[in-house]
Amino acid sequence: MFIDENETPESLWVSAVLQTIRMVVFMYDILSFPVHLVLQRPWRKRSMSRRIKAQIIDSTPNSVTVRSVSTPCNLHLRLVRDNVTTMEAMLRAASARWQDRPCLGTRTVLSEEDEPQPNGRVFKKYNMGNYEWRSYSDMENEATWFAAGLREFGCQPKKNIVMFAETRAEWMIAAHGCFKQSIPVVTIYATLGDEAIAHGINETDVSTVITTHDLLPKFKKILAKTPKVDTIIFMEDQLKKTERDGFKPGIKIVAYKEVIQKGKHSKIECIPPAPSDTAIIMYTSGSTGVPKGVVLSHRNMIATLKAFADGVPMYDDDMLMGFLPLAHVFELLAESLCVIGGVPIGYSTPLTMLDSSSKIMKGTKGDATILQPTCITTVPLIMDRISKGITDKVSRSGEFANAFFKWAYSYKQSWMKRGYDTPLLNRVVFKKVGQLLGGRVRLMIAGGAPLAPDTHTQVRLCLCCDVIAGYGLTETTSCATIMDLQDRSTGRVGAPTTGTDIKLVNWEEGNYRVGNKPFVQGEIVIGGDSVAEGYYKNPEKSREEFVDIDGKRWFRSGDIGELHHDGCIKIIDRKKDLVKLQAGEYVSLGKVEAELKTCPIVENICVYGDSSKTYTVALLVPNPRHLAELATRIGLPEMEFEQLCQNAEVEKAVVKELADHARKCGLERFEVPAAVKLCTEVWSPDMGLVTAAFKIKRKDIQERYKEDIKRMYAS
Repeated sequence: MFIDENETPESLWVSAVLQTIRMVVFMYDILSFPVHLVLQRPWRKRSMSRRIKAQIIDSTPNSVTVRSVSTPCNLHLRLVRDNVTTMEAMLRAASARWQDRPCLGTRTVLSEEDEPQPNGRVFKKYNMGNYEWRSYSDMENEATWFAAGLREFGCQPKKNIVMFAETRAEWMIAAHGCFKQSIPVVTIYATLGDEAIAHGINETDVSTVITTHDLLPKFKKILAKTPKVDTIIFMEDQLKKTERDGFKPGIKIVAYKEVIQKGKHSKIECIPPAPSDTAIIMYTSGSTGVPKGVVLSHRNMIATLKAFADGVPMYDDDMLMGFLPLAHVFELLAESLCVIGGVPIGYSTPLTMLDSSSKIMKGTKGDATILQPTCITTVPLIMDRISKGITDKVSRSGEFANAFFKWAYSYKQSWMKRGYDTPLLNRVVFKKVGQLLGGRVRLMIAGGAPLAPDTHTQVRLCLCCDVIAGYGLTETTSCATIMDLQDRSTGRVGAPTTGTDIKLVNWEEGNYRVGNKPFVQGEIVIGGDSVAEGYYKNPEKSREEFVDIDGKRWFRSGDIGELHHDGCIKIIDRKKDLVKLQAGEYVSLGKVEAELKTCPIVENICVYGDSSKTYTVALLVPNPRHLAELATRIGLPEMEFEQLCQNAEVEKAVVKELADHARKCGLERFEVPAAVKLCTEVWSPDMGLVTAAFKIKRKDIQERYKEDIKRMYAS
């Protein structure tokens, strides 16, 4: 949590009160220390954090291979014992074990009503009820009926079907219905543009598309570009009737419930897949170019499921809140782990998650308050927003509350470093922060992009929960490494998962070698059963990035890792992100962006480096409130956000803010952008500038702002 150097000093009365609190707490610490020492056993926490988590199993002058020392957990062993080798067998095993236990929860929308705002505007908001639950038996039956219904409507085993839908219970059920008939599911992000959607449908030769009420109207245009599509199945809205007119003649528009009804009366039997059969064709997020279809088999999916089971312990009273795109393999496998582990999944959306979310009507509670989840999967951008939201709320809470919170934060942080928790302070101060997400969150799992150490620390500390980061790619079924739950460090992605080997290979161009001191460094190459079959209809690219050695499949990630003494990996670079400046210095653009994203004024940032220049520049989406405060600080009159973004004095002030922040983060001077372009539009997946996991699409951003980049270098 960074302290603003421009902040006004504490007034005398605040300093006096804080000094009194410090003295009282100091006496409390002395008196209660023996009790906390016995009850909390900090030496055990420190020992567990430092213990060896993986070891080197092979070493050559060019590479080092590391393997986890963990042993399979009970759930992993049960999957082996029950011979669960496909996703279809996984659901059958889960249904047989958990039966009437709640499995998938959907919140009822009672009505959509107009709500007048203080400024006179009127917004449509949801009046929402409680969660309604499908049991495990319900899910198994519904998936079986949907599977038979698909066959009745002409779908055939081994023929691809597209899933273009937002995250919801029916997404999971429809996918498992496809698995029951050995139908590969092609996942397409709901945020993609028409051209990308048509490309995915045409490349995979699809005739049937599964979508939702909200996305169905898109096909009035898309169908002109997808000649093979003849059937669209849509998942219904709770309130609105779906219009089926205005589509290309000859197209069957079928409701999800109609498919279920057709399947209920069907005599078509399930055709279970083999482990080597394709389960998913999942398009990569496209952060470094055109998305590629990654072919994931049932063997790949089950391998990751076992690894996740070993890495993420689950308890009887756990509850997951699902809201990330199920079209992303990380979310799909995290939710699948909950299914096999007996953990209920309650679905949410960013528009209804919190009490303060934009579609929640006044007097109605957000999804998190009603659901009270214990586990949440998330991505670093959302965690950055949570972190900044906490900081902003504290900074606006009044002089004493602000100063007290900062003292409490520093106090807790200092004790946590020694292996202690602060139960009294958690109850008095930090419990209120945790109530934002329902008050029961014990675990947040972050994947999809690097998690900034400061964000990691602040969320872990303020929400009083464990935060674990993992590392994986679509090409490895989201599996590679995961942080140990006892690991108290930040900035790392953990040790290899069980069943996965990590090889670090010399990359001479970037001076990353396994002989480097004090840590082994190199390109990360991932091996194991979770490594994908290859790229769809792209054998040349598959041969380039996938390789089979001694019966094991490996994938060259392009990421640069550093191996620490306890067997954990730190991602320190990316081959495609490394730029060599004119003076010979190497700049890791991703590393710089990760550090600068923790600056309060930054909503999002893309750093650009020209190798013929001596400095980098940045395209920056600013936080409107912090930008306005900065303008006031430098003496500018009040003006609109767009005008501030075009003001040369504001640009200079932002460059200085970044430089000050970068110094605190330990960045070198040559790594800090010397010029910025302030972008007024928030980068979103539907603009094509970030992926569905909110990773920036560097090439697309640079192409969109190429004239601004030229201007910055010209100045």
